[in-house]
Amino acid sequence: METLIEISLNGSSHQLGAQLSVAELVANLNLTGQAIAVAVNRNVIARQRWEETRLHAHDQVDVVRAIGGG
Repeated sequence: METLIEISLNGSSHQLGAQLSVAELVANLNLTGQAIAVAVNRNVIARQRWEETRLHAHDQVDVVRAIGGG
C-alpha cells in the first residue's frame, strides 16, 4: 500500500505519493513540456532541479503557467 501525503497545490488540498519529485508531480498533472514555473514553499524551483526536488507533507506548491505579453 502506497503512503500518501497531503500538500497544498495552488491553494487546494492535494494528495500524492510520498517522496514524489516536482518532475513527477508535473507529469501527473499532464503539464510536461509546457511553459510553467513551480514554487515550493514560496521558493521557485529551477527546471533542472525538478527531478531531484522531493515533495513533503504540508508543502505549499504553486504551479503557474508562463504567458507572454507586454
